[in-house]
Amino acid sequence: MSCRWLAAPVVAALVAMPAGVANATGLVTCDSGSPDSWQPQEKLAAKLKEKGWDVRRIKVDGGCYEVYALDEKSERVEAYFHPVTLEHVPIPGQ
Repeated sequence: MSCRWLAAPVVAALVAMPAGVANATGLVTCDSGSPDSWQPQEKLAAKLKEKGWDVRRIKVDGGCYEVYALDEKSERVEAYFHPVTLEHVPIPGQ
């Protein structure tokens, strides 16, 4: 079997991957208005640190702040917060 036949699907998958990663996951959406009205991510990180969380990453997803952290029990957490109020936004079904 030629390596050329294997390379085409791999290259196609790699080219398509960044587009999928950039999209929102669809788990949660926030009606958060203009980003000018959002509180800084650093303020959310400080609030969570006070609760004993070790924040690893905060990003915007679906108009919400999506947080990857270790909680006060050192358990991995993926949580969403409204960027204006910094209130936790529950994931439906969880």
